[in-house]
Amino acid sequence: MNPAIIIVLAIIVIGTIIFLAYYFGRKQVIIRTLSKIQSKPASGLRTNELSKVSGKALHVKEPLLAPYSQRKCVFYQIKIEQKVNSGKSSHWKTLVEEEKSQEFFVETNSDFVIVKPTDVPLNYITYLVKDKKQSSGTFNDPTPKFEALLRRYNIESQTFFGFNKQLRYREGIIEIGEQITVAGIAKWRSLSEPLPDYPYSKIAELTDDVNTKLIITDLPEVLPQNRRR
Repeated sequence: MNPAIIIVLAIIVIGTIIFLAYYFGRKQVIIRTLSKIQSKPASGLRTNELSKVSGKALHVKEPLLAPYSQRKCVFYQIKIEQKVNSGKSSHWKTLVEEEKSQEFFVETNSDFVIVKPTDVPLNYITYLVKDKKQSSGTFNDPTPKFEALLRRYNIESQTFFGFNKQLRYREGIIEIGEQITVAGIAKWRSLSEPLPDYPYSKIAELTDDVNTKLIITDLPEVLPQNRRR
C-alpha cells in the first residue's frame, strides 16, 4: 500500500478515536443530556416528571471541607496522580481518587429543591469543574500545604534517593452559594419539621428512579445565561 495512503488512514483513525473520546466523555454526555431537559423553577416541578433546576447550592447540615482548599462545600472530587516511567513511555498512575457528597438544597427564585446523592447505591452522575490544582516534580518542590495533603493520604513526596516525585492534584467542588444545575425525577415531600425561611409544609425533591440517575454539575455551559458568573 502507498505510504501516503497509510499515513492518511492513520490520521483518520487517530482523529476518529480522539473525537469519539471527546463526544462520549462524561462532560459532553452531561451537556447534551441536560440540553434536552426543560428547566423549571422549583414551584413549577411536577411529580414524576424529569426536570432540571439551576440555582444556588446551600447546605442542609454542617458542610464538607474540601481536602486541599478547605472550602466549605456539599460535594467534592479529588484525584492525586504520580507520573510513572516505563521504558520509553510514561503514564499517570492514580494514587488517590476520592468523592464525597451530602444532601443539599438548590435555591431557585427564593424556592428550594432538595437533592440527596447517595453512594450505595450510586444514584447520580456528575461532572465538577476542577478549579484547584497542585503539582510537584524534579525542579518543583511541593508547597507546605501540598506536602501536608500528601501526608494526609500517606503519600511520600520524594523517592528513596531524595528526588521529588512527579505528582499532581486536582480538586473540584460544589461550594456553598455556587450556581449549579441538577436534573432528576421530581417528587414533592411533606416536611416533618419546618425549614428556616421556608414557610411551606412541602418541598420539591429531585431524585433518581429505575431508569434515570440524578445529574449534578457546576458546568457554566449548562446554566441559564442570567445565572452564569
